[in-house]
Amino acid sequence: MAPPSALLALSVSLTALLGFGLPALLGAATTLLGLPETSVTECIVALYLLLVLCVATPRLPRGVLEVTGRGVLVTGCDSGFGHGLALHLHHLGFTVFAGCLLKDQGGAGAKKLEDCRSSRMKVLQLDVCSDQQVVDAVDFIRDHLGEAQRGLWALVNNAGVSALGEVEFTSMDTYKRVSEVNLWGTVRVTKAALPLIRRAKGRVVNMTSSYARMGDVMRSPDCVSKYGVEAFSDCLRYEMKPWGVKVLLVEPGNFAAATGLLTRHAADKLWAEAPAGVREDYGRAHFERRAALVRSFCSGGQKDVGPVVQDVVDAIRSKRPYTRYTPMEPHCWMRMQLMTHLPAALSDLLYF
Repeated sequence: MAPPSALLALSVSLTALLGFGLPALLGAATTLLGLPETSVTECIVALYLLLVLCVATPRLPRGVLEVTGRGVLVTGCDSGFGHGLALHLHHLGFTVFAGCLLKDQGGAGAKKLEDCRSSRMKVLQLDVCSDQQVVDAVDFIRDHLGEAQRGLWALVNNAGVSALGEVEFTSMDTYKRVSEVNLWGTVRVTKAALPLIRRAKGRVVNMTSSYARMGDVMRSPDCVSKYGVEAFSDCLRYEMKPWGVKVLLVEPGNFAAATGLLTRHAADKLWAEAPAGVREDYGRAHFERRAALVRSFCSGGQKDVGPVVQDVVDAIRSKRPYTRYTPMEPHCWMRMQLMTHLPAALSDLLYF
């Protein structure tokens, strides 16, 4: 990340540019278009109001759908987003098919969901990496839908894992493990559930991350898998449009403290498993600086899964859902916008 002095200089430069350069640019444009000079002020006010409308205003109401009789399959319900989402959807009146990795092992998350003792909360053993378990789960859903001809209203591909580490410290097994769950698990479950979703003209909601839109040091395993989910979702959205199926993305910011997907011990494991030559070249001091970033990230971020759950519910229940939802802190949202819209030379200077 750029030092504070560099960020301060950039802030001053941008302020000067907006304060002096923008009016001059708009003035030249209005002269060319033959508009009165007073239009410059009006343009600046209009641009500011547009910014406020896009960033600061609450979400506009877009209508909600009736939930009675609608079924939703959620993967990764043992903890974190999936667990909270399954409980909330059940509370709203949906029939929830909650896929849990550890159900057959007596996992605490699965037990808590089963404690609802409701005909609308059905807990399934579901490892998204297992072809057989995915087929069995979809067969179970088909057999237990209240009105099978209506199909399955929504699939939420939430199951995921995460890993931190610079490229040379990260094993190929780690890359494969992360992508097998995050990317291929999403593809596997979606392909199996699509016939039921097409029948309902329903929704596919894929959970990605802010790191599906921008790279970062130490995050290549996550970025590789989440970028893939974004591409898969875009392609599927185009293909499903004729069927009336909406494919939507939820891109949370840093919720590491809320989900528990990352632990502070990850850095120690990286050093222990790195090749001797890599440890010698990089040195312990460099690694400890990176390890400090890992520990800071794992203990930071938002601790309440509520914003993510609310966005997923909106994607499932709204009559006119957004294509992308970005529940994240303002500084994370701003970084994502800058890194995806500025020339790479500028965004690299800002953050690396």
